Amino acid sequence: MANFSVEVFVVLKPMVNDPEGLVIRDGLRTIGFNEVASVRSGKYLTIEMEAEDQPDAESRVAEMCDKLLANPVIEEYRFSVREASPTA
Repeated sequence: MANFSVEVFVVLKPMVNDPEGLVIRDGLRTIGFNEVASVRSGKYLTIEMEAEDQPDAESRVAEMCDKLLANPVIEEYRFSVREASPTA
């Protein structure tokens, strides 16, 4: 087994309203950042895990996203998996 570090990004699909993004955009404009046209908010997760190899880790992470980390009806996700440095 190898150790892997995973970064997962989950965002609302483009056709889904993002009220949190609108509030953030309006807040930025209120404090002088009038150049901000839009903001989309989301979730960022880090996962440390063990897997047989890189393809196994990627498959397991996709399954995690499909089953719990993202709502496939309204959200989309992307992730990166890299082998972690061994710990002493």
